[in-house]
Amino acid sequence: MRFVAQRVRAVVATGKRPALLACASLLLLSACGVASADHPVSLKPVDVIPKGAVVVPGTTTTTSPAGNCGDPTASLPPPTTMPTPGNMPTGSYMARILERGYLRVGVDQNTYLWGYRDPATGSLTGFDISMLQQVAQAIFGAPGHIRYVIVPNATRAQAVQSGLVDIVAETMTITCTREKLVDFSTVYYEAGQQILVPTNSDITGKQDLTGKRVCAPAGSTSLQNLAALHEHIQLWAVNNETDCLVMMEQGQVDAISTDDAILQGLRAQDPNTQLVGQTFSSEPYGMAISKAHPDFTSFVNGVLAQVRANNTWTSIYDSNIFAVTGIPAPALPAPRYR
Repeated sequence: MRFVAQRVRAVVATGKRPALLACASLLLLSACGVASADHPVSLKPVDVIPKGAVVVPGTTTTTSPAGNCGDPTASLPPPTTMPTPGNMPTGSYMARILERGYLRVGVDQNTYLWGYRDPATGSLTGFDISMLQQVAQAIFGAPGHIRYVIVPNATRAQAVQSGLVDIVAETMTITCTREKLVDFSTVYYEAGQQILVPTNSDITGKQDLTGKRVCAPAGSTSLQNLAALHEHIQLWAVNNETDCLVMMEQGQVDAISTDDAILQGLRAQDPNTQLVGQTFSSEPYGMAISKAHPDFTSFVNGVLAQVRANNTWTSIYDSNIFAVTGIPAPALPAPRYR
C-alpha cells in the first residue's frame, strides 16, 4: 500500500505574501508500516500558510474548530420507546436499513485500538468497530448485518452526505464546522490532543514545538489546533496516523500530535516512544449521520444510552483499550440533548 504524505508548514509572515514551499524529502512505507525502497512517497509543495489556517491540497480550512454554533455536542433525544430489534418503525430510515439487510458503516483500518485490521484474522476490530456493531445489532437483533467502508479522515463527512455510508464512527471530533455538514450522535468518547515523541526527544510539551516538524492526519482538528499554537511549527499532513509513526521512526518528523486516544495506540506499537505534556484541546467523539435522517440519529442515541446504562461501553473499552494499554476506562461522557 502506498501512503501519500503532504508537508504543510505553518508560518506567520506578517506583512509578507506567502511563499511556496519546495518539499524534497523521501518517505518509504509499505503496507505493514515498514520502510521499503519499492514504495517511495512523492511529496508535493503547498503554500506556506498563516497561523490559524490549515491548507491541504484540495482543501482550505480557516474556521476555528470551536466555531460559533452553540453546543455542537447537543444531539437529538432518543425515542421515548426504543423499537424492538428486527422490527423497525414503518417508514423510518432504520426500516430501510432492515429491508436492505445490512448497515453501511464508514470506518478506519489503520488506527490501532479504534479501527484496524487484526493481522491474525484480517478482520476489522477496535473500539469504534464494536460501537458500530451495537448499532447494527439494535436494528437486526443479531450479530453481523454490517458492511464496512474504509473512509479517509478528510472525507468522512462527504461519505455520510453522499449516502456512501449510513453512519461513520472513526475517532471523529464533533465541531461546529462539521455539524453544519452532518448530524452527530451524543458524545461516546472524550479525547484530548497530546504529543508523542521518541523517548530520547527534548520535547516535553506544546511549548517546545516551535521550529519542530510535527505530523498529524489530514482533515483533522489536530492540524487546526497545531496551526493555532505557534508561528513556526512545520506541519505534515498525512493520510493515516500510522504514516506519522513511520515518519517519526525514520527521522522525517520530530513529533506526532493528535488525540491522546489515537496516540496511545501508536505508543503501544512502538515502545521507543512516549506521550508528553498535558492534553491541550477537547476532542469529543461522535458518530456522524446524514441530516436527512434525524430519526436514525435519534435511534443511534437510544442505542448509546443503552450501551452506557448496561455496562456494555465499559466492556468494549476494557476489551479493546485497557487490555493493551492498561489505562483504566475514563468517566463516561454524559449525553446532552437539544
